[in-house]
Amino acid sequence: MNKPAYVTEERLHHFISEALKEDVGDGDHSTLGSVPADLQSKARLLVKDDCVLAGVELAQEIFRHYDKNLRMEIFKQDGDFVPKGEVAFVVHGSARSILTTERLVLNCMQRMSGIATAAREVAKIVEGTGTQILDTRKTTPNFRMCEKWAVYIGGAQNHRFGLYDMIMLKDNHNDYAGSITKSVESTVEYLKETGKNLMIDVETRNLDEVKEALATNAVDIIMLDNMSPQQMREAVEIIAGRAKTEASGGITKDRVLEIAHTGVDYISSGAVIYSATIKDMSLKAF
Repeated sequence: MNKPAYVTEERLHHFISEALKEDVGDGDHSTLGSVPADLQSKARLLVKDDCVLAGVELAQEIFRHYDKNLRMEIFKQDGDFVPKGEVAFVVHGSARSILTTERLVLNCMQRMSGIATAAREVAKIVEGTGTQILDTRKTTPNFRMCEKWAVYIGGAQNHRFGLYDMIMLKDNHNDYAGSITKSVESTVEYLKETGKNLMIDVETRNLDEVKEALATNAVDIIMLDNMSPQQMREAVEIIAGRAKTEASGGITKDRVLEIAHTGVDYISSGAVIYSATIKDMSLKAF
């Protein structure tokens, strides 16, 4: 599976380096004290919950970063549905290196596989409706790349990665600016002055605000925040394709199909990340 564009070598190197510093410190003394330096061995990644697997490619990067001589024999790929009891891969090489990287690999894969599974479940619910499931920025600080990567692996879509790659004018922006109109007009001027070419997404709380956002003729996406399905249907009719529509606020798995049937283009859900259940795995010597 191809990596999304935000999974860069620079970000991977930074994430792995900082994570290893946090965990290893001045040395994995348990391993250094008990395991011979020259011992070569292997360990298998056992999947202990049914899941959509995610993090195999990241595991490769972690092993390679710590010890370029570690080698993976891969049986399951990112995005595969893997039943409980299956082996995803076997890693071969220095026993010390395997032990020192074990927990970082497991922490990443367990969390990512939980998110990928949740994303797949929700994306499947709306399949065929024309509506796409988006994630949000409600992520774990310094782990966003991995969490959004897991959403991508699961088959849902990524929204903006950070504050810099899209304009999103939420209720606070608009209230501080004085109105949606003033907020959008000021933003359009800012984009001209800075030469930036960014999409504009505006949050609306009612149909009057939908009409106001539409009247600016400068909005790419109109967010329908915490609206009822009936309000969403009316908003979609009012907008009539002149901007994309995005449902948000209080999105649960039980509601997504009803929301999709209102005709919105997108449903943004932070829950596919922050409510995902970690999937149990172990890395065992054999």
